[in-house]
Amino acid sequence: MSENNDYQNERQIIDPILELIDARPQFDEGGLSSVRYNLRLNPGDCVLIESKDVQQAAKFTDMCLGLVDLTEGQIRCMGLDWADLDEKRQAALRGRVGRIVSNGGWIDLYGTHMNILWPQLYHTKIPEKVLIQRAVKLGIKFGLPGLPVDVPNKLTALDRSRADCVRAFLGNPSLLLLENPMGNASEDLNIAFLEMLTEVRNQGCAVIWLAPDDKGWKNYKKDTTFQLRLMDDGLVSAKKRS
Repeated sequence: MSENNDYQNERQIIDPILELIDARPQFDEGGLSSVRYNLRLNPGDCVLIESKDVQQAAKFTDMCLGLVDLTEGQIRCMGLDWADLDEKRQAALRGRVGRIVSNGGWIDLYGTHMNILWPQLYHTKIPEKVLIQRAVKLGIKFGLPGLPVDVPNKLTALDRSRADCVRAFLGNPSLLLLENPMGNASEDLNIAFLEMLTEVRNQGCAVIWLAPDDKGWKNYKKDTTFQLRLMDDGLVSAKKRS
């Protein structure tokens, strides 16, 4: 029993959080080229991906979440192939992923607080009371007075960016998919974001940070694992084309 537990613990340490193995999306999947994508993120890794095309970046993160059909290859998240999971298990796995989307993904029919809580309420079994307590704590950390109840379009762009961070970090994610997270950030928010990013990486969370340029990550670049570019021919090394 002990040896079995040791083996399982060892697998958890060495297994990547996210692995794209010759993953080729179906042709013309909303701007994502039908080429092979390869990527391996171990616990605590942070990869910076420069992408000028916002739609292409969004589709790439969709693909990492198993939301884009593949014609070849695999995408494994925390050791599990998205293609092998039923809908219920996919939902549970997505509960361990935090995400910031470039278009906000806000629904203005409901308060910002519900927008923040919904992903965790849907994908996990964490009690609502506990989620609210955690969200309030994160909101204060990112510069909000608490958990905002106004509809998202009543918030300033900066406060929506703060709310983006609360939603992404809520639930102690094992993987973060961040599309231009610091696009509307103030200096204070940027500092809080980088502190939180470092904290979750130290706990084993892997991070994909996409942005059109290096404005948001230039002060963090030295602390990241590697840097790539997302282009029509797939993921390429940033160093080779700089």
